[in-house]
Amino acid sequence: MEWEVVIGLETHTQLKTNTKIFSGASIKYGAEPNTQADEVSIALPGVLPVLNKKAVECAIKFGLAINAEIPPRSVFARKNYFYPDLPKGYQISQYELPIVGKGKLTIQIGEQEKTINITRAHLEEDAGKSVHGAIEGMSGIDLNRAGTPLLEIVTEPDMRSAAEAVAYAKKLHELVQWIDICDGNMQEGSFRCDVNVSVRPKGSEKLGTRREIKNLNSFKFMTQAIEYETRWQIETLEDGGKIEQATVLFNPDTGETKAMRSKEEANDYRYFPDPDLLPLEITESYIANVKTGMPQLPEAMKTELEQRYGLSSYDSSTLTNSIAKAIYFKEVADELYELCNSSDYSAKDCAKIANSWISGEFSTALNSRDIPILKFGLSAKWLASLLIRILDGTISRSGAKAIWPGMLAVADAKREAHLKGQDIPEEKQEFSVDKLIEKAGLKQVSDSGAIEVIIDEVLAANAAMVAEYKSGKEKAFNGLVGQCMKASKGKANPAQVNEILKKKLAN
Repeated sequence: MEWEVVIGLETHTQLKTNTKIFSGASIKYGAEPNTQADEVSIALPGVLPVLNKKAVECAIKFGLAINAEIPPRSVFARKNYFYPDLPKGYQISQYELPIVGKGKLTIQIGEQEKTINITRAHLEEDAGKSVHGAIEGMSGIDLNRAGTPLLEIVTEPDMRSAAEAVAYAKKLHELVQWIDICDGNMQEGSFRCDVNVSVRPKGSEKLGTRREIKNLNSFKFMTQAIEYETRWQIETLEDGGKIEQATVLFNPDTGETKAMRSKEEANDYRYFPDPDLLPLEITESYIANVKTGMPQLPEAMKTELEQRYGLSSYDSSTLTNSIAKAIYFKEVADELYELCNSSDYSAKDCAKIANSWISGEFSTALNSRDIPILKFGLSAKWLASLLIRILDGTISRSGAKAIWPGMLAVADAKREAHLKGQDIPEEKQEFSVDKLIEKAGLKQVSDSGAIEVIIDEVLAANAAMVAEYKSGKEKAFNGLVGQCMKASKGKANPAQVNEILKKKLAN
């Protein structure tokens, strides 16, 4: 029998606020245990929750980003269950009336696009955390996370493979960072996914019994967990067994999933409206106000990069993985075009070299330092002043690479001075690229007369290679170009060398 896997995701996104969703306590990561557990977090009698307006704004931003319904009225409910890290005995969440309704997110699988339907997104508070091993032979409770604002984003069971589920999770991960509602730090638990997996005979419309894999905070682990769980369910059914609805955990050391508890139904939680929180009413004018503060969305930015700057779909997709990188690219390309001030170079010429450098040397330096672009310390104007010298033939790309470490050293010094609150030494401030080229002796020879002399000498010294080229061996031409560049100590303009050499060989 052929089987089909059916997957839906519930993603817990920690919202980018300074304080908890129902109190003024800090949510800063890494604090000593229980130092951020205030009266509301530990559920002292008589305390009342007060909704964090910033969390509401973040939720609306997400709704707008996925073109979702944002109802004028939503309600907070109490989700009742007992767990050691939940002092109240209930979690404040939303059930029947969430803040964000149905929306969509489009993913790319190879050459194909697929739309994933989002059922809802609702606000809720996080629970605390059980800590094992901090005290020998005992477990403890850290309530620092209790009350941290979450937006739980729930999809329809629209995915049919681990690849589709991971593509959706990655796209969602990029989006919540792009619209600045979540820092996306998966290691710190800011973005974690619960994956519902079931299998059914291929062609069947009836859904199988699902098992929920909890708290996956790695795309690699998500792939492994789904693939193992799918195989396990198929093997169980083919052996005559039955799938029981359950919550399971994934063990990355063994690559296996294991049932933790039977899966609760919604009625087990005894949801009812929280009597301490009024219904949340959102006006059209408030939604419009939030919308004005949102950045250009990834798909719109991708379209602009393709139409205005002439980038390929692949290059535009790569750049729009990060809003900071996409904006930096536009700044560099625009600065470069302004510096050109000539009909010799189009906006697309400038965009091509800007993208090449940002995707190459720039990204390599950024990744090795593990820092965001905004803290890198290399201005778009300064990078453009280097790239213009490649475009106009003043230096070769290899010459630019020789200058690059010096520019990076300046960026590093600026960043270090900023962290220490010090002034940047004059010798470490952004310097003239032209002066650096001159000092390093990297300026290309563009005088056609001088280049002709070099080429004539190379042709005279390499008669056998010339004969090979004229007999139809195209590779010999590259060899002659290499000899010319060697003779000029790498300073001859490669484009001119190619042009003049072809004319001479044609005679």
